[in-house]
Amino acid sequence: MGTDLTAVINLDLPGATISRHIYGHFAEHLGRCIYGGFWVGEDSDVPNVGGIRSDVVAALRAIDIPNLRWPGGCFADDYHWRDGVGPRDERPRMVNSHWGDVVEDNSFGTQEFMALCELLGADPYVSGNVGSGSVREMSEWIEYLTRGDDSPMASLRREHGRDAPWRVPFWGIGNEAWGCGGNLRAEQFASLARQYATYVREHAGNDVYRIAAGANVDDFHWTETLMRSFDALEDGEGRTAPFQGISLHYYTMTGPWSDKGSATEFGTDEWYRALARAAHMEHLLERHGAVMDRYDPKKRVGLVVDEWGTWWNVEPGTNPGFLYQQNTLRDAVVASRHFDAFHRHAGRVVMANIAQTVNVLQSMILTDPETDALVLTPTYHVFAMNTGHHDAAALDVHWRGEVPTSAVDDVELPTLSASASTRGDTALVSLTNLDVEQDRTVVLDLRGRDLLEHSAQVLTGPTLNAHNTAAQPDAVAPARHDGVRPHPRGLEVDLPAHSYVTVSLDLA
Repeated sequence: MGTDLTAVINLDLPGATISRHIYGHFAEHLGRCIYGGFWVGEDSDVPNVGGIRSDVVAALRAIDIPNLRWPGGCFADDYHWRDGVGPRDERPRMVNSHWGDVVEDNSFGTQEFMALCELLGADPYVSGNVGSGSVREMSEWIEYLTRGDDSPMASLRREHGRDAPWRVPFWGIGNEAWGCGGNLRAEQFASLARQYATYVREHAGNDVYRIAAGANVDDFHWTETLMRSFDALEDGEGRTAPFQGISLHYYTMTGPWSDKGSATEFGTDEWYRALARAAHMEHLLERHGAVMDRYDPKKRVGLVVDEWGTWWNVEPGTNPGFLYQQNTLRDAVVASRHFDAFHRHAGRVVMANIAQTVNVLQSMILTDPETDALVLTPTYHVFAMNTGHHDAAALDVHWRGEVPTSAVDDVELPTLSASASTRGDTALVSLTNLDVEQDRTVVLDLRGRDLLEHSAQVLTGPTLNAHNTAAQPDAVAPARHDGVRPHPRGLEVDLPAHSYVTVSLDLA
């Protein structure tokens, strides 16, 4: 094991609450995410409930999925909700020009999405169409979903077989308005966001958290423009108006946009480069957070990272517009590094949505179109190991000793990462060893409360590109970790090279 390091954790000094919603998910009409992923149809031989694949639902319920963003993504600003309601055999077809230029029949629409959220026990996050839609269209959609009386849209919903309104707590005002959502300038979109948000009304007691399409990566001007568009942020004590959150998008890749890197064929250099690029998320949270703090020191406006994850070249032989990629141990470590950053910025980051849930980009789940097999990815297991952080209070982790680093493209990448939280009489410590070859030992200096019991899990693999398949579904899966021992200061934890470890604590 490498030189001992100490992580000091004051268990009696809880910080901001880590919203469970930072463990959110994203499902776009893209490739086989919806069709063949979530949706198989009622006549499918695959076990389903009303056309929704049962094993996918069970897997996501097992990790306490808190919310699901839909229908996009770029698709959202081409989507007109009336095409996806009512009898399925009467719905018009449409061209998905963004993703594969395929024609779809709208058999998965509003009713099916809301049924999916009910099966998952997840909050719906609907992304409204600003790019090619209208204010009236968005206003009528939320009325259709949430109004309970005999209004025109509530009556239409009843014609379609649903009497009671749904609850829709999250609503997106456009998507990537700087790009596929309209190619707008920040000032143009800020005005539109105020207008559209005004008409996303709260019917029948349905409180809506409105999220305006935010910046791409390091476009701090976009964030500042949106922050300046709020009403009386600095002295108001009520709810922020006209919207409550702004988004941020950032993807991890090792190459340029035209050649993002392989999901499975990579060496040590690309391992470290991917993790250094993932660590850039921390910088983005700090910088965008600093811009927001200037206008909103009380942190009343939420930052919503509703698209994040790895983006690699598609798997050879697959449709390039379907964005299907394998998911390795490297992706899992990218995810763990992101969550540490989100935990540290819990006072500002209120939601995050990995892209995407099934069969697209950094998926939780892969489904085999030939065998119908379901495969849980290494990234899925990071989400599973972290459920103890949901709605827990963040705890600072202070390192004593010099944290080891690796030089990556003129940047020194720390090869240890950690975060912690507490809830009631429990705590969870997450530890990642990014080093390819060097095992490490970390002492957890636990202060402020007495430790009663502990247990630990480890996620690693025999190779950096280890991944799960239908033939080997558990090549990368959590295992009990016995490398945790009592220490005079608390616990001593062995961290194997290229591994992720969580330590669960029972406290007095």
